[in-house]
Amino acid sequence: MLRIAVGLYRESQDDWESAAAWAQEVEKLGIDSIWSAETWGIDGITPLARIASSTTSLRLGTGILQIGARTPAALAMTALGMQSISNDRFLLGLGVSGVAIVEGWHGVPFERPVTRTKETIEIIKMIAAGDRLEYSGSLYKLPLPGGEGRAIKPSGKSRNVPIWLASLGPQNLRITGALADGWIGTSFMPETANVFFDPMSEAAAKAGRSLDDIEKMVPVALELTEDVEGATKGHAEGYAFTFGAMGTKSNNFYNNAWARQGFADEVNEVQRLWLSGERETAKSRVPLEIATRSNLIGTTDLIMDRLRVYRDAGLDILRVDVRTDGGFAEKLSHLGILMDMVKSINSEESV
Repeated sequence: MLRIAVGLYRESQDDWESAAAWAQEVEKLGIDSIWSAETWGIDGITPLARIASSTTSLRLGTGILQIGARTPAALAMTALGMQSISNDRFLLGLGVSGVAIVEGWHGVPFERPVTRTKETIEIIKMIAAGDRLEYSGSLYKLPLPGGEGRAIKPSGKSRNVPIWLASLGPQNLRITGALADGWIGTSFMPETANVFFDPMSEAAAKAGRSLDDIEKMVPVALELTEDVEGATKGHAEGYAFTFGAMGTKSNNFYNNAWARQGFADEVNEVQRLWLSGERETAKSRVPLEIATRSNLIGTTDLIMDRLRVYRDAGLDILRVDVRTDGGFAEKLSHLGILMDMVKSINSEESV
């Protein structure tokens, strides 16, 4: 069954009343979850703590907290605190972020991200379960050898902490399959879902479970419009920044993901043009297919068809960014229309 999630919404940068009102209204619509993010501004947890006090059933997820910005124990304590104040509605979304943020903002070496992810998840699970913290990994050794620390048992009560992992590369996708409760995807087309699902499924099977044990979520933009051609072009042009400016010239996780889905030549050319200063040309070179297959654009009939493709590919949740010229009320109205469409396709028999 397909479900819908949304991100935070504020009418101005410091307007947290509108953020709380947005959460309350989307909860009434039956939205599954609301997700925060962090880059180099406000952290990802504080907004969710504010929203937790204004809602009762909406799940609250971080998409994502940056691995490397906090110790595994700090992440675990934060997650346990959020579970306590939200009545266990919190979803701990984690990701390695990128070298520009990790080294430029946090001043932490961006090294061995796959190992760091695996060990971080294992330590969080130990703490959440109430186990005494003794861990001997490649990166984390607890207590610190040769020091005066000792193995400590968590003082709070144990709680289930669902861990969601943002992963794109095959190695991190395998960690998701083996250890995570949910997947936060991006750069995703349902027609090529196997690029992401196969590594997860293989690792899940080795861990004694299946792909169905992992909730799978990807982002989409929603634009209800009769001007399908114009809207598609606008969305396609927006990807030029991702291909050209995200990551580094030699390592852009998003470009790598699109390359594995058959667009290597196209994204490499867009990146080349962007980095050479030919940004308008770069925008024009993004394939329209990328926009149409990774978003919900057009009339209700077109969007219904796309929802069926996502459903049949095995997606559980679409995290929707509503694109309108209006504000709060119009975004809610379009979300309501989408929710009606989702209910309709969920009532159909999946092909």
